[in-house]
This record gives sequence, structure tokens and C-alpha cells, in this order.
Amino acid sequence: MKKYLLIPILFLTLLVACNTRRNGLEDVKNSGNPLFEGWYADPEAIIYDDTYWIFPTYSQSFSKQVFFDCFSSKDLVSWTKHSNIIDTTEVKWAKRAMWAPSVIRKDGKYYFFFGANDIHSNDEVGGIGVAVADKPEGPYKDLIGAPLVGKIVNGAQPIDQFVFRDDDGTYYMYYGGWGHCNMVKLSDDFTSLVPFDDGEIYKEVTPENYVEGPFMIKKDGKYYFMWSEGGWTGPDYAVAYAISDSPFGPFKREAKILEQDSTIARGAGHHSVIINPENNEYYIVYHRRPIGETRGIYRVTCIDRMTFDEKGFINPIKMTAEGVPASPIKK
Repeated sequence: MKKYLLIPILFLTLLVACNTRRNGLEDVKNSGNPLFEGWYADPEAIIYDDTYWIFPTYSQSFSKQVFFDCFSSKDLVSWTKHSNIIDTTEVKWAKRAMWAPSVIRKDGKYYFFFGANDIHSNDEVGGIGVAVADKPEGPYKDLIGAPLVGKIVNGAQPIDQFVFRDDDGTYYMYYGGWGHCNMVKLSDDFTSLVPFDDGEIYKEVTPENYVEGPFMIKKDGKYYFMWSEGGWTGPDYAVAYAISDSPFGPFKREAKILEQDSTIARGAGHHSVIINPENNEYYIVYHRRPIGETRGIYRVTCIDRMTFDEKGFINPIKMTAEGVPASPIKK
């Protein structure tokens, strides 16, 4: 072939390649794990409209955990960091150990539930607070100026809250560390707790092996209650689950579904789940400790697929370095 023909051919090849990328015909790009740079744990993942959001704990020493960042993505691959969406200068009663957000949208507002101060007795100020903003990325303002749950009840340290909206519009909050899990019912404006029909305010719903990090999804009329078990700084940290016909349980442990893989990472746990409405794919978003990292506080946020068998049980989840394929949501 004559040399003067090479340039047009190379140009044509490049043009076809570009068009192929534009038309989505090339191999799909993966998210990779971790999803973004930095030490982040306890990720709460949620979808608002056509955007994925992750609200994690800043994974550092307790004294340095005085703010929250969040991350957004249109496709699970490219993530934008939104820094300092709320901190201790806004939450006057919080001094340290700001942990494990749970965020939910209601009536055009975004409500941000968080733990603070790592209290160990009812003589200390701290527990679960709530803030509000007009946008997912904040800035958030303290809603009530005090903890929403500020006492240790039923042995449950007031941390690791997850807010769940049932199909009837009722909002429940599951929370608790130290091997105990409570559920409470939230008022319509999220400023207080509402008694259940039997007059109780706190119901203990602790399943077998529960340690912390509760999470709930509803699928095919069933309540899938999930939690973390094992030690959060150790290799035995893992995720397990139960299935119930009621948001009140009973939650009988089914199996462990996410745990360490000595070839990938250790200490995998404290997760959340998102569902792409376009393809009904389920993703588990969780933290893990890189191989070789021995310091307990240093964790990274990752994502992998979550699938079910023909009977509706959750299949064991395989941790990967690749993550998941790009998965944009149409408006």
C-alpha cells in the first residue's frame, strides 16, 4: 500500500472508533473499586431522579470526623465530590464522630439523618440528629437543634440509623450499635418520634448476630432486613440478612451474603442498596479495607452487583476490583 493512502485510512479508522463510542457500541466502561478517592465508609446510596448519590462517613479518627462530604454520578462511573455539606459549626451539639448518614427526600426537601459524639452513657450529649436542605448536596441545616434520639434504649447505642418509607407512606427508622437494633416511627415533619399503636416508642427488632448498620429494602411484598456483623475493625466484618412479611419482623437470619475475600479486600460491611429503575439491577454499596491496610479506620467505598435466586433469596455477593458497568438513568 502506498504511504499516501495511510493517512486517510487511519483518519477513517479513528472516525469510526469515535462514532462507535458515541453510539455506545464499544465495551462498556466499569466503575472500578473503590468508586472514588479518599477514605470513606458507611455509604448510604440513593437515587434522586436521574442521579446516583452516595453519602458516606469520613473514615478517620473520631476527633477528625466533624463534617460530611457526598458524591454524585449520572452513570456509576464518573463521580463528583460535594465537600462539607454539613459540619459541627452547623450542628452545635455535635463535637466528633459524625457517622453513617441516611438521607431521604420528602415534599421537595432533603432530610439528612446522622449520628454524632459516640455516646456511651445517657449522661452524655449526642446520638442521632437530623438536618434539612433544598438540594441533595446541601448545605444542610440542623432541623431541631438537638438529637432526635439522644439516649441508649434497649442497649442500643444511638448510631447507624436508616430511614425506611413503607408503601403506606409511614416512615420508620431502624438504628443501633452494640449488638442491639431498635425501630421507631417518625413524625411527618421528622422532628419527633411517634408512638406505635400499642403505645411503645422504641421496639427492639435485633436479629441473630446483629452488630450494627441496619438497612431495609422491600421486594415482591417481602421485607429484606440487612445488617453488619463481626468487628468493624477486623476481617470478620460482614453483611447478613433476614426476610419478613412485616416491617416489625420477626427477622430470622437467613445467611451471610458479603464477607472478606483474601484476594480482594477485608472487613466488608456497613452497606446500602440501590435499584436502577431502567433495568431493575440491584447494587450493593459498601465499605471495605484494602489488602495490606491494617489500620481499622481506613476504609474505601465500593460497589458490586446484588442478585437473587429463583426463590427470592439473596445470592452470595462477589467482591470485585472492576465494580459494575456504567448504568445511566433516563430522565
